[in-house]
Formats: sequence, C-alpha cells, structure tokens
Amino acid sequence: MAENRFWANPQTSPKRKYRFLLNLPNAGADASWMITKVNRPSFNITEATHSYLNHTFYFPGRVEWQTVSFTIVDPVSPDATALLVGILGAAGYQIPANLAGNPGSSYGTMSKAAATEVMGLVEIKSLGSDGSPLDTWTLHNAWMKNVTMGDYDYSDDSLLSMDVELRYDFATYFNVAGTNPPGIDAIEKGADKLSGL
Repeated sequence: MAENRFWANPQTSPKRKYRFLLNLPNAGADASWMITKVNRPSFNITEATHSYLNHTFYFPGRVEWQTVSFTIVDPVSPDATALLVGILGAAGYQIPANLAGNPGSSYGTMSKAAATEVMGLVEIKSLGSDGSPLDTWTLHNAWMKNVTMGDYDYSDDSLLSMDVELRYDFATYFNVAGTNPPGIDAIEKGADKLSGL
C-alpha cells in the first residue's frame, strides 16, 4: 500500500498551491497572469434539529456555497483597476450624473443577468508540473460582490494589488484524470441541466 503514497512513489505527486490559473473569460486581455492568489470554493451545510425528551436529532439542510476571493496586481497596462471598474459598469451600475427628472437622467440599476454575463464562466484550474490541468472548479452565475482597491504607502515598495470577492450560485468540480468518486457525476449532470440559468 505504501507505493501509492506520494512521498514513497516518485510517479505520484501532491497538488501544489502555486500551480493554478484563474480564468476570467470576459476580462479582455488574459488576466490570469495578474492574479496572484485565489481560494477554492468552500461550502457549509445547514442543519435542522428535532428535540425529543432529552435528545436532539440533527438533519442536513441546505448547501450554502461560500464566496471566492482572489488577489490581482495592478499593472499600468493592462490597467486592472480599469478592468474592475469596467466590470462594475457593465453589470449596470451608473453614476447619478443627472438628477432624477432632468434631461439625460438615468434610472438604470444592476441586474444579476448583466453581472453574471460580464464575469462569464469563471474557472479555477489546478496544474501539474508539466503545465497540464489536473482539475477544474467552475463557478456558476458568478458576480463581483466586493472589491478592496488596496493602499498607497510611502514606506512600502511592494506591488499594488487588489482583493476581489465573487458570489456565485454553486460550483462544480471536474477531475481531468477521471477518478471522481461516486456522487460527482450526479452533481455534474444537474449542473448541465442548469447551465445558462
């Protein structure tokens, strides 16, 4: 059995934290090289309880997917700040440049359809040592929830970076090697039916 353990077999290797790509398909120029960190999708399962005499019984409830955050550096060109502000505008946000009722005033607001369309199908890929993908997390109906633009600081000569938080409805996982355990296929089939909603 020991030959299957990655420290005993040079043919097997653990996944490494620095081998990843975050694909934002609608970000214009390939933005993956600007992204320095991303957390993988996480979830928690709510619970319902039933009390009987001095006993409490627990039942699994809903699955709640947690937000995903990534860090992006801000090069001069392409301008990552302009990219994030552009995503905000494409999602429907408009500056109230004209007071309501005046000529040219706008009543437009953000919508989920526009916010998810501008983000596209967000994918987090884990890479092997040869650069080929090992697995893929896909965030369905992702939209930009929170952006921290970073700080200027005379005492700090590091790269300027920003933190972006994404909200999404659910995530699916695909193992390129095809060694998925039972249950993942059922999730994938359900995701195929819901794609585009």
